[in-house]
Amino acid sequence: MKKFLGMFLSMALVISLLAACTQGAPQSSSSTDDQGSEDTEGKKKYAMVFKNTGNPYGEKMMDGFKEAVEAIGGEVILRSPDQPTAEGQIQIIEQLITQKVAAIAIAGNDQDALEPVLKKAMDQGIKVLSVDSAVNANSRILHVNQANPERIGRIQIEAVSEMIGGEGQIAILSATSQATNQNLWIEWMKKELEDPKYANIELVKVAYGDDLRDKSVSETEALLKSYPDLKGIIAPTTVGIAAAGKVITDKGLNGKVAVTGLGLPSEMASYIESGVSPWMYLWNPIDVGKVAGYTAHALVEGTITGELGETFEAGDQGSLEIVEDGDGTQIMLGDPFKFDASNIAEWKDVY
Repeated sequence: MKKFLGMFLSMALVISLLAACTQGAPQSSSSTDDQGSEDTEGKKKYAMVFKNTGNPYGEKMMDGFKEAVEAIGGEVILRSPDQPTAEGQIQIIEQLITQKVAAIAIAGNDQDALEPVLKKAMDQGIKVLSVDSAVNANSRILHVNQANPERIGRIQIEAVSEMIGGEGQIAILSATSQATNQNLWIEWMKKELEDPKYANIELVKVAYGDDLRDKSVSETEALLKSYPDLKGIIAPTTVGIAAAGKVITDKGLNGKVAVTGLGLPSEMASYIESGVSPWMYLWNPIDVGKVAGYTAHALVEGTITGELGETFEAGDQGSLEIVEDGDGTQIMLGDPFKFDASNIAEWKDVY
């Protein structure tokens, strides 16, 4: 009997202790599940997904996006995969869907591979727009284009032609082979080269540095080795042009191989001042990010739906109009800006 009573008392003690622990433990909950696209303060969540981490251009663009979203009172989420792959972006987008963000702005690593996951996001009410590097029209509501693609392509051929005296071999050092914006610019470069005035210029290769510094350096070195008579390199990528400038400088080829393309003034100032890159072009990535932020907000608030001809106010970026973009629609910023020895000093500390 005593043995039975002891067992009973022990069991009772365990049960009482478990009950006490249960009452005292905090309850797990998710504000995201309860509040959808809003955080605990009622702010809507706006996400930007760039191509990869460690990209100076992308960092500046995300700075602009953050500034715009905070100006309209939203919460900012900035994400990028370690490598510039569609697979890395797909994983991030799946996470953002779970977080129930209000909008996703993405610089796509692949035009078509992201379609299933972006459609999934849109089916759940998330406003999806692409920026800088477009995804296909089925994968987004509209695209934010940093400048006129035709002018970006043609002007770089005009530039390199002038730099090499209208004759010689040239090469293009691009980002990834799937980058929509890069491929479109290169198409326009090739169309510009069809003009008879470029008859003495030969495009020998389009190389891909994948927007990775080390690979871009290696690809530049490979171009110089394979084409010892190379006269010019066009790099329509901020990572690529800086890598090309470094290689040309390190190898003492200043004046023998000209470098132009699209670069950040802060990274290219020394190469412009030394003459390795007589001039190059870009737009302000901070402004591109701002426009993406204001566009996302206009979509979320219902001010625009992405239809052709709609207009909206984009803070300090002024009034913007939605225009045609192949099968879809887009917001298009102005022409690329020329940076050379006459103005690089005033811009190199800006971005």
